Amino acid sequence: MNDVLAPNRGPRAYASFIGIGIGLVAGLLSGLFGVGGGTVIVPLLVLLLHFNQRLAAGTSLAAIIPTATVGVISYAVHDSVAWIPAIILAAGSVVGAQIGTRLLPKISQTVLRWAFVSFLIVVIVTLFLVIPSRDAVFDLNWLSGVSLVALGVATGIIAGLIGVGGGVIVVPAMMIAFGTSDLVAKGTSLLMMIPTAISGTIGNLRNHNVDLVAAGLVGVSACTTTALGAWLATLIDPLTANILFAAYLVVIAAQMALKAIRGRKKS
Repeated sequence: MNDVLAPNRGPRAYASFIGIGIGLVAGLLSGLFGVGGGTVIVPLLVLLLHFNQRLAAGTSLAAIIPTATVGVISYAVHDSVAWIPAIILAAGSVVGAQIGTRLLPKISQTVLRWAFVSFLIVVIVTLFLVIPSRDAVFDLNWLSGVSLVALGVATGIIAGLIGVGGGVIVVPAMMIAFGTSDLVAKGTSLLMMIPTAISGTIGNLRNHNVDLVAAGLVGVSACTTTALGAWLATLIDPLTANILFAAYLVVIAAQMALKAIRGRKKS
């Protein structure tokens, strides 16, 4: 267990308070944007609770399981989950994650991060050019099925290489490439994350890279605001939703660029 959560009443109470706060913010963003919330959880665990990067990533992945589950239920109530496409994406993502982790020692992290920043910039610009329709229906056929497998594999590889959650990739891809409504893209993304997060957490537990107490605290706290975020998503028009999501991606791109710059200085 992380020493920040050691049984000293003062530090433990402080850590619990911070963990709840992290969960509340992550849950709201998860429901609103259809992402796992790891881009919020990981840096805050490192910054505020002094987790190392590996433990923070493993703890975040475990916390995503209950958060994404509540998110899926919230979107399903509004019939905004494409169940079969989500399963196809998850299957591809699990395979891709294995490929990504194998490639990890062979590829420069700095180059990967700059490439991902460039990808996010393209997505951000595209979000202002393509406004999804709430009435759009996902048409599943052999071509879209193969494309979903490819998207899942690509998402898994990127997640394995640089530790970015799938929602950041899947949500805009489903809106832009598949013409899916923004709500269905978010609900489907959250469903895809559940088996992927479970698989990753099992591996992290074997390697002792999960603080179960912190994961439970953050995950349960996040569940209380995930449904609120999903409800807010239904109230926001697609253009405004795209603008907010673009702003979220700008923050992620900035985080990744800073990591790339720091990585170059260390090398």
